[in-house]
Amino acid sequence: MAKKAATTANPAPQAAELPAEDLLLSTNRSGTAASATPMPLTPATTKASTSAPTTNAAKPYTVLARRYRSRDFGEVIGQEPIARTLQNAIEYGRTAHAYLFCGTRGVGKTSMARIYARALNRDPALVESEAIGDAILRGEDLDVIEIDGASNRGIDDARDLIAGAGLAPTRGKYRIYIIDEVHMLTTPAFNALLKTMEEPPSHVKFILCTTEPHKVPQTIQSRCQRFDFRNIPTKQIAAHLGAVASGEGIEVTEDVLLAVARLANGSMRDGLSLLDRLLASAIGRIDAVVLEQVFGLPDDEILLDIVEACVCERTADALLHGSRLLERGSGVEQALELLAERFRWVLVAAAAGIDSDLLEVAASMRDRVARLAAQTDIALAAHAIALCDATARNARGSSAPRALYDACLARLSLSQRFAGGASLLAGGGGADSKKAADPVTRRVAGQPSSSVHESNASTTSSNSSAARTTIVTHAPAQDFRSAPLTPRAVVAPVAPTAPSSTPIAYAPTSDFAELRRRLVEISARSARDDSLTQQGEIVDFSGDSAKVLVDGSTASGQYLMANPQPIQALLARAAGRPVRVIIVADPNKQAIAAVKPMAVDDASVRNDPLVRLAAELFDATIVAVSARVQVDDAAVDANDEAVGSDGDASLASPTSVVDAGDLGSDD
Repeated sequence: MAKKAATTANPAPQAAELPAEDLLLSTNRSGTAASATPMPLTPATTKASTSAPTTNAAKPYTVLARRYRSRDFGEVIGQEPIARTLQNAIEYGRTAHAYLFCGTRGVGKTSMARIYARALNRDPALVESEAIGDAILRGEDLDVIEIDGASNRGIDDARDLIAGAGLAPTRGKYRIYIIDEVHMLTTPAFNALLKTMEEPPSHVKFILCTTEPHKVPQTIQSRCQRFDFRNIPTKQIAAHLGAVASGEGIEVTEDVLLAVARLANGSMRDGLSLLDRLLASAIGRIDAVVLEQVFGLPDDEILLDIVEACVCERTADALLHGSRLLERGSGVEQALELLAERFRWVLVAAAAGIDSDLLEVAASMRDRVARLAAQTDIALAAHAIALCDATARNARGSSAPRALYDACLARLSLSQRFAGGASLLAGGGGADSKKAADPVTRRVAGQPSSSVHESNASTTSSNSSAARTTIVTHAPAQDFRSAPLTPRAVVAPVAPTAPSSTPIAYAPTSDFAELRRRLVEISARSARDDSLTQQGEIVDFSGDSAKVLVDGSTASGQYLMANPQPIQALLARAAGRPVRVIIVADPNKQAIAAVKPMAVDDASVRNDPLVRLAAELFDATIVAVSARVQVDDAAVDANDEAVGSDGDASLASPTSVVDAGDLGSDD
């Protein structure tokens, strides 16, 4: 009996020599361990042994992140280039004496350090080669010393490390120091390591791991070969989690795997920890219901219901589905972040196609996402993402986050009404855009609306609708530096657009009244031409030439004198023949500007419909309204040349002359 008891008790100490994560226990139906063999615990090797849950109380549970840790270069996920580089360094004898592994948490830095240390110290010719490799992976080998930089950060710890570096390895080829969270070391500790890391003994190698490389001194980094570990792609995390779940004998749906992988945010360890929570909460199968119960993540269906209601402009349905989302436990910020992610699905599907690798959507959701993408404009999807993000940030410090949430859903469902907002801001033609663009051509408060010449007030009042333009101003006149600044809000769009309809071909005319009538007709057909007719005043027309009076004290008038081709083309179309244009600055306006700078109507600019539309589209806030003029030196030189070419011109009334032949392709 004593002999029998001794034989049954012997296996226990052998099994205790290795930690639980490195033992593969094959169990019989009674739950007793039949054998304990150290071997890699990959999903392929654990599938048979873990397909059924065990009730053996003597076996402690080891979390998935430890049991499924990579044990070889080929098992490293998401860091294949680094693994290949380190393998080649060993194969060709180009191993460095110090390495710096950088990257976020859970991407494989410490695992790669252990794998690399094992590859350096494991000699296949040695009998105990496998034992050495297993000890290194467990962190128990005497020649591979792992140091926690957070708890061993002082200069005394650094001195102990330097003293130990002088010792020869016991059974391996190298004495390897793996310092995790190395950025936590103190400055004196770093300084103490400098000389040793620069010229270490031939048998010593350092592997430094950190999540914050910017905190590691440059003097240390320059002595290391640096490898930056990237975040692991979501699809690779989901695929590995699926293999782990299969190894554990648990069925997990594809949408759950993708949701957990997205929550991991590029960290495999975080993904395995989240999967561990799910496995502990359910037996047999894990679906979206379990996911919502454990993490509070709603089903994709309800999120896509909100997206569909917003795309189809059903405000009531959007508010209803949004309320259901909050009732199921999601906070306002979380709900908006989830909505932004679903709008990203629609954006990617609309821009790159439903089969794009950029799209991380379960197969069951792809058809619906494709239908939504076909109904959604890319610009609107991008606007929805930005709006959700801005509202989520505003809701954090708000006392009424639900109101912001509902307002966001209402705005999303009305986004189609702003589809032409971008074209309006660019000065697009057409009846609708013309109505929105008209306020831009209004005069700034304080600018006289009468004719330049008081004696011709009755004549110019009828010409005002056909003689003033708003031109993008980049060029000053000669006395530009003394001229008042023009509010930027009244500057017309930079990019000209085509008229709303085919231009009318007029017969040649030399009649001044007929020319004015045609200009009125042309301006009624195009927002661009209408803005051109609001800037200057035609004071003389003889058929072959026309004289235009502009306000030289404004930036737009200065630009028109330096670049008269647009008004030249407009007059040529109205006259039905080439016209030589002479543009003259109004001396009366310059005198007024010299005495009293033009005022800026703050309220008028803030209440301008186009300004309000721009603020609505881009979630902007008007901080202040000020006058500003952009200076273009090239345009100044061109204006000087134009003024100097006319002998009758003076500094008080600069003149710009352009011939019909100068139009080129600008007609």
